[in-house]
Amino acid sequence: MPRTPQRRHDHHHRRWLRPAALAAAALTALTAAPSAAAPLPPDTAARPAPCSRTDTLKVPGAAYQRASCLAELTTAGTVASGHTDPADWAGLTPEGLATPRGVPGIQIDGYFPDSSTTNTNHGWNHDSQFVMRLPDRWNGGLVVSGAPGVREQYANDRAFGDWAVANGYAFAATDKGATGAAFHRDGRTPGDALAEGNHRVTQLTRAARQVVARRYHRPPTRTLAMGLSNGGYLVRWQLENHPELYDGGVDWEGTLWRTEGPNLLTFLPPALRHYPQYAAGGAGADQAHRAMTAAGYPAGSEFLWPFHHQYYWDLTQRIYREELDPGFDGATEAGTPFCVPGTPACDADYVYADRPGKVRKAVAKIALTGRIGKPLISFHGTYDVLLPISRSSDVYAQLVKREGRGHLHRYYRVEAGTHVDSLADAFPGRVRPLVPCHRSAAAALERWLDHGVRPPSSRTLKLPAAADPEKLLTYCPLSG
Repeated sequence: MPRTPQRRHDHHHRRWLRPAALAAAALTALTAAPSAAAPLPPDTAARPAPCSRTDTLKVPGAAYQRASCLAELTTAGTVASGHTDPADWAGLTPEGLATPRGVPGIQIDGYFPDSSTTNTNHGWNHDSQFVMRLPDRWNGGLVVSGAPGVREQYANDRAFGDWAVANGYAFAATDKGATGAAFHRDGRTPGDALAEGNHRVTQLTRAARQVVARRYHRPPTRTLAMGLSNGGYLVRWQLENHPELYDGGVDWEGTLWRTEGPNLLTFLPPALRHYPQYAAGGAGADQAHRAMTAAGYPAGSEFLWPFHHQYYWDLTQRIYREELDPGFDGATEAGTPFCVPGTPACDADYVYADRPGKVRKAVAKIALTGRIGKPLISFHGTYDVLLPISRSSDVYAQLVKREGRGHLHRYYRVEAGTHVDSLADAFPGRVRPLVPCHRSAAAALERWLDHGVRPPSSRTLKLPAAADPEKLLTYCPLSG
């Protein structure tokens, strides 16, 4: 939340936050803690009109901003000019993803008032940082997003920020107000840091709509919310709580938070508890495997489990549990990495249902209902073993139907898709990248909004027979 003091932990140098943990965090979508972007350079890439009068583009509510005229708004140019941070989007997209070019325009970087300081981009040491990109050739639309995981404001640049500006959209993104593996230190009470992300997306959307109107002399004709992972959660929350700000949204494997579950804290502990026994083999391996699949980790995805055990499950469980249930481990901050079940206050033994009511009260701050008020297209990989599909998007689709909003929702289960597309490079042909599914979903949403053409009915998108990895980089028809 704006201007909230650092919350409940003054012991900022606990042993759990080791360099190895930070290295692991840099590889994950939910827990990445990228390096900081360099200070913004002077406008050496400045161009003549129409990129002029940038001083008139004031971001409402911003504590600081800097506008730059850029010859290239996509990562084809912003990497070299210092107007993005490659570490922020590392690992989220396939290596072979094409980079569009030829998009001149204005970029505005800045931050809203906030008291936390985990985002060190540009040497600002200030959270609630944002980026806005305003292409010269505008299609009338605006895309707004929040960062996945605990990454910063540039995290979506490769996944869909480049796509947005190359297709003529203005684009705005926020770091959600708290970044890094110690994000849970922000806020006054449990759940505050996660809830702040919802506020920051709303704040950015309102501000960006005004900036767009000033830049192009008319308001946007279409405002879309888009997001990946935790960013997908933000799309859902915005369409449930502020549908008046948007025309629709695209939800890429959004995180599900439900007060009574399922949520991260219900399905991650079983993985921590049972995977080591499965991996060790022997007499208990079959029983451990059954426990894993019962917790939502699908049979057939076992080849992904070792990587997720090493880099995802443990750190994600500990830092999100610390945000929502800091009392579980007492004075220890975010538990003990890779603790053995039976160890005191071990996250492998965590049972959400047994925790006191105040934990559910913290989760209630961020819980989803399914009561979306604008069209939403969701897609999720069946081999996602960080946010298992049967415990997340399958459940959310049912919530939407239960609330009588099914006519506003399309949901596509993508066979063999997993949580981050870089794993498609590690397992070619076995893992399907989801970035082309985003392109198909975005095009379908445009047709739905502009022409009333409803997307294909919700379904599972089968992995094509003899899937060619190169083809899968651009191929994801929603018709099945």
